[in-house]
Amino acid sequence: MRLSWVQPEDLVGHELRQAEEDGRDAKTVARRWLAAGGELSPALAGASTERASAELRALAGELLDELALLPGAAGPTDLAEIKSQCPQWMDECGSRAPSLDSVHGAWLGRAVGCLLGKPVEKIPRIGIEEIARATGNWPIQRYFTEIGLSEAIAARWPWNRRSRPTSLIENIDGMPEDDDLNYPLLALMLLERRGFGFTTDDVADLWLAELPAGRTFTAERIAYRNLLLGHSPPDTASYRNPFREWIGAQIRADLFGWINAGRPGVAAEMAWRDAVLSHTANGVYGAMFVAAAVSAAAVLEEPVQWLEAGLSVVPAQSRLAVAVRHAIVAAQEESNWSRVLDRIYDHNGHLHWVHAVNNSALVAAAVVHGGGDFEASICRVVAGGWDTDSNGATVGSLLGVRLGAAALPESWTAPLKNRLATSVGGMDGIGFDELAARTVAVAGKGKR
Repeated sequence: MRLSWVQPEDLVGHELRQAEEDGRDAKTVARRWLAAGGELSPALAGASTERASAELRALAGELLDELALLPGAAGPTDLAEIKSQCPQWMDECGSRAPSLDSVHGAWLGRAVGCLLGKPVEKIPRIGIEEIARATGNWPIQRYFTEIGLSEAIAARWPWNRRSRPTSLIENIDGMPEDDDLNYPLLALMLLERRGFGFTTDDVADLWLAELPAGRTFTAERIAYRNLLLGHSPPDTASYRNPFREWIGAQIRADLFGWINAGRPGVAAEMAWRDAVLSHTANGVYGAMFVAAAVSAAAVLEEPVQWLEAGLSVVPAQSRLAVAVRHAIVAAQEESNWSRVLDRIYDHNGHLHWVHAVNNSALVAAAVVHGGGDFEASICRVVAGGWDTDSNGATVGSLLGVRLGAAALPESWTAPLKNRLATSVGGMDGIGFDELAARTVAVAGKGKR
């Protein structure tokens, strides 16, 4: 058995890449690792194919600890330090109580965008375009299908294995289980049980009680493992965790924006408390950026305004902020979406497909280029590749909370059948209408 995302010999290569990103000189460690027979990180999968020797695995653990001690230039994770580097921090932008239609639209939009991106997760943008063209769906304007898809193209670009049976237009039967929806469910449960004053320890307790370990990935799986090893937050985010700047915390942040309409600063602080269980620096900034942007989208008309609110809670010189600003400019200057993508890939293409920085940039560009149109925005971001289901979910949430459920196209929402499958305890089969009502009720209990 080769368990993804936790085996020490698979983590070293990812940590070496992370060291390069945050300015640590890891050349000596890399030479020792490769000389001993170690390999660099798998490009797509979470586990290498061959079992490592006991000696190599022990060395991997030693090197991970050595890498953690190298000096570097990672941004701050402490909230006070983050805020000190955010001179435009936006506490409010016209706050109001969230409406039922807006929150319902947010839940539905998140599900629709996720479902659109699920079958093409891990497929590069060239493959996504080839599949869509072959099935008469380019530019993308509906869920994916394999009807009419040639065997050659299907072999060249295989569907996501878990998603193919549940996420093509011919087999969708309600919203299938996905971590991009599991985490908003957990956030709702957290607030119902602990209220607006929840702590990071409360998040950890909830995961252990309600979230199956096998339904966690990358940084979340490492944090879960660290909890079981006896580590406490925030050490759970940093101990032998090379995925701490990846997208995981970002996909957990939306609900904190939904319940804090027009209060991006409050939404960001709640997202921070959740994120530091498993992430640091840019991984945390991604969560704060999304929570604040979603909060602003609930009350402001223009997509650029949402992104400005999101950027206001992120250190201005961070890699994530730089990438997002670059993407916004590209989306404003280029009328052709493919050229926008070229510019984003030129700037961020070296990053892993699940990293927070490149995916945040892609989300920002799709929101701007989509011009406030739900379908245009989710289809653009999924066509862009990388983490297609997570990005589709985030963009769907932003547009959904802005437009409301009544304005979302039935062609996209009807296949959901008001039913969400999940592995989160006590939530399987729940309706999006019930989720919206419970979310609004939770928001009503918070201090305004």
